[in-house]
Amino acid sequence: MPPTVDEDAVRAEHRYERLTWPEINGAVAQRKVVVLPIGAVEQHGHHLPLDVDVRLASSVALEAGKRSPETMLVMPPVSYGYCPHVMDFPGTITIEPSTFVRLLIDIAKSVARHGFTRIVLLNGHGSNYHLVDQAGRQANLQTEATCCTLSWWDLAADYWNREVRESGPGGCAHACELETSMYLHLDEAGVRKDRIDGALPSFLTDGSGGEEWQRVDLTLGSGPASIIEWTSTYSETGSFGAPELATGEKGRLVFDHAVDRLVGLVAWLRDRPDTERRDLHASPASTGMPFGF
Repeated sequence: MPPTVDEDAVRAEHRYERLTWPEINGAVAQRKVVVLPIGAVEQHGHHLPLDVDVRLASSVALEAGKRSPETMLVMPPVSYGYCPHVMDFPGTITIEPSTFVRLLIDIAKSVARHGFTRIVLLNGHGSNYHLVDQAGRQANLQTEATCCTLSWWDLAADYWNREVRESGPGGCAHACELETSMYLHLDEAGVRKDRIDGALPSFLTDGSGGEEWQRVDLTLGSGPASIIEWTSTYSETGSFGAPELATGEKGRLVFDHAVDRLVGLVAWLRDRPDTERRDLHASPASTGMPFGF
């Protein structure tokens, strides 16, 4: 028989891996939301380390957990992501899309099996997002849990664009004003300030029409045309945007805003009413369907 659980200790702990298995049962009973940070190990120009994406997503999640431990558990991050187009830059690690999606689904199914009913997949790498979205969709179809997907910058985009950023369209794309500011706030010593060298990607500056059709910006939106080529074809340094405009104070402002918004998102998701599926077929299907249909 499981030992008695200290409910106050469980309520105060925001790190998933720091609980024992009986305490996980206690966290389920407390209706905690599970938050999974997802990043990548990928080049970020001459001035930022390879861990930018996983570090920023994890830092936002962990600080939100510290501020609201009674509502959430933050899991150890998924550190590797989908980066094949960046493999011309040494250090980048890429995962096959089917492997990556399967991993996220398996993690979601595992925590749902333990009784958690609310899951947040918090992405930190732009090229992951369509795969994170697919994993979240499948988690919702294959489990009884409700899974929400987003990127950390979605939490702060309006605020960043309105109150903080100085760069124009394309200034916040990769190892840019936004990511460099965040990293300066979290670990100023880790930024090679003397090597900051960013520029708009060549598909925006060579020829005409790029800004109209193929713009790329994390917080101002991209498209409408999406052409994903080798990163080395349009950036010599691997940094595209305006990292020279980054400051630690900008990073502090956007970090705090993103954290507060994540706390609010988790509170909303935790109390969001359960939904009930309605099968409108006149008679049950005669054969089984894939993907838990």
